Amino acid sequence: MVAVLEVRDIWKAYDTLEVLKGISFDVQKGEVKVIFGPSGSGKSTLLRVINMLTPPDKGEVFLCGQSLMDSKADLCKLRTRIGFVFQNFNLFAHLKAIDNVSIGPRLVLGMTKEEANDAAHRALEKVHMSNWSHHYPAQLSGGQQQRVGIARSIAMNPEVILFDEPTSALDPELIGEVLQVMLDLAQEGTTMVVVTHEMGFARAVSSEMIFMDKGVVVEKGTPQHFFQDAQSERAKHFLRKLEVLYGQSETEKT
Repeated sequence: MVAVLEVRDIWKAYDTLEVLKGISFDVQKGEVKVIFGPSGSGKSTLLRVINMLTPPDKGEVFLCGQSLMDSKADLCKLRTRIGFVFQNFNLFAHLKAIDNVSIGPRLVLGMTKEEANDAAHRALEKVHMSNWSHHYPAQLSGGQQQRVGIARSIAMNPEVILFDEPTSALDPELIGEVLQVMLDLAQEGTTMVVVTHEMGFARAVSSEMIFMDKGVVVEKGTPQHFFQDAQSERAKHFLRKLEVLYGQSETEKT
């Protein structure tokens, strides 16, 4: 079976600073991969490379078997099949929620206005934002704005959705509503790659966790592996730091 996403030996440098050093992994349909690690480890750059917002210096990314680096590929069309949820929402301030979500299906996928609005309404319903569809971003909380951002990706019906620390810009009391939407999507079988430090979410839904540091994959494994039997001292140290910041480890409660 062809993987939805294949990341092969990705390298990226800015001048003399090597940010990614040979990153490889696969994502099968319906899987949730959680990527975590300290700041500066290359996690966000990796997501931008996967979506070709930042082309790699070396390596390849395949979407459903087709290389995004192939000179004959329609890169714009391929990128419409990869959703991206940003840290800071990136909504159009002058557009209502429904228009923020429908603009992609209409302008990029070529849907009629009615078809795009229908797709947007369905996506907003999935993230529990139907009642706010005619509000502008400034009228919404951070959590609500991020849920609109998730709906914007859903409406494009992508093969995979990339999440770049989707709760990092939120106040603590708003994080739960966004994580619940992501949990719901994961349980529905949405293919996801999530950069996050929310270990409760990772433990609940991730198929595999990938720990990165200094541009390399240090360790991979299931949530059970990391929370009960992490092998590298670097991963153990980082997880202990998260416990200090966020409280008792989830695995200690089981």
